[in-house]
Amino acid sequence: MEIKGLDYNTQRESLVMPEYGREVQKMVDHAISLPTKKERQQAAETIIHLMENKNPQVREGSDYQQTLWDHLYLMSRRELDIDWPFDVSEAEKIHTKPQPMIVMKNGNSHYPRYYGALVNELFEKLKTMPEGDERDELVRLTANQMKRDLVTWGHGSIDDEKVADDLARFTDGAIQIDLQSFRFEPGGRARGKDQGAKNKRKK
Repeated sequence: MEIKGLDYNTQRESLVMPEYGREVQKMVDHAISLPTKKERQQAAETIIHLMENKNPQVREGSDYQQTLWDHLYLMSRRELDIDWPFDVSEAEKIHTKPQPMIVMKNGNSHYPRYYGALVNELFEKLKTMPEGDERDELVRLTANQMKRDLVTWGHGSIDDEKVADDLARFTDGAIQIDLQSFRFEPGGRARGKDQGAKNKRKK
């Protein structure tokens, strides 16, 4: 999605598996660049352990180890040269199915189902809301509710960048939060009203 004037997460390279976050993707990219197969193998095993901890609900499947290695294969864009402990030749077939979508009553906006009706309404309101303390507070509440919704829908440990990216995307670039100043507390609440949002209105 191209949004004119949007200079935060939505202009970064898209994540292959967003549920693991950008830091894990960076680790995968680094593993690909390691000079020896032994180093790449050790890095891959470390990444798999991190992926399992970051997305614990994957353990619910009886073949979750296969799933993790499939995901790693996809995140490496088939470029990681290691001795794969599982057959990953079928990984592409399970590559991230589209998230279930719902359509708002206005018929124009499409949002993922994991954000409830309340958050969808907040997206619409934030698109046209004037800058100021009231909008900053609503941004704070919306971002934290988004994070709670993601956890509730079984996305595991959520990368804050996904919340920031989705908030910008689903408000058409009107709202962008600066993760260097915006902090989430356990349970999805930000610390203080003034930790606030670096809000930008779409140009």
